[in-house]
Amino acid sequence: ELVTPALLRSWQVSRDAEGKDDRGTVLVIGGARRTPGAAILTGRTALRAGAGRLTLAVAVASAVASAVSLPECGTVGLPEKGQRIDGSAAADALGADLETADVLVVGPGLDNAEDTADLLRSISPKIPQDAAVVLDAYALGVLPGLPELGELLSGRLVLTPNRTEAARLLDTDEIEDADAAALDIARRYGAVVTSKGRITAPDGRAWEIPAGNPGLATSGSGDVLAGAVAGFLARGASPDQAACWGTYLHAAAGDRLSSSKGPLSFLASELLEAMPQVMTELTV
Repeated sequence: ELVTPALLRSWQVSRDAEGKDDRGTVLVIGGARRTPGAAILTGRTALRAGAGRLTLAVAVASAVASAVSLPECGTVGLPEKGQRIDGSAAADALGADLETADVLVVGPGLDNAEDTADLLRSISPKIPQDAAVVLDAYALGVLPGLPELGELLSGRLVLTPNRTEAARLLDTDEIEDADAAALDIARRYGAVVTSKGRITAPDGRAWEIPAGNPGLATSGSGDVLAGAVAGFLARGASPDQAACWGTYLHAAAGDRLSSSKGPLSFLASELLEAMPQVMTELTV
């Protein structure tokens, strides 16, 4: 099914809120010492998409700078061993921020598979039972080795793999049929999958985004996509609807920037400035 403005208008998520807690709390866990900007992009996008409260959990060395860069967020410094995040200590560092999150995004800016696997093992027992989870980047790559996590999150999980990450999720060297692979991933992990403008649910339903362009293949673009999905999850959308909303918003913003700045000249951070107008047109 094509994701059209008419379809999205029929899936309106709540715009009523008496306070920020009514719009949901997003916790972004990522941002290794060298790449805190990825977590910042994800968090800023979640707020743009309508989330009410944001916490960034990044390497302790980057926590203060991240808070200054994005003053709308709270921050948690993740302990480090040397210059790497100590994933096994993540749950203790997060404390109540983890236990009260409505949506978790794990992966943006993480740069080590072993640390990421340790982090996911650490936090999984304390993820709230009704929290939605978005896994991105390194968190996708280590998921096949954590079958207990897939079982725990089945039905409330969104995955955002590129082609290489999709191959890792299926434990294969190469993806020949991207659509079939997305369905295999969705069924294997009980997750909604958004990849290359196609959204696939475990029950076989699928949606196509009639937008997007090569300019979206730029550094940070995937972090923006993950944040957009998280923002709609925070507002109460189901995983499939949040993935459709977020993916459409990401692609449509990219098309507008392609026209105004050139097909390969816009930055991922500029997607955030194009999104509000797209959202306004979809909610009138």
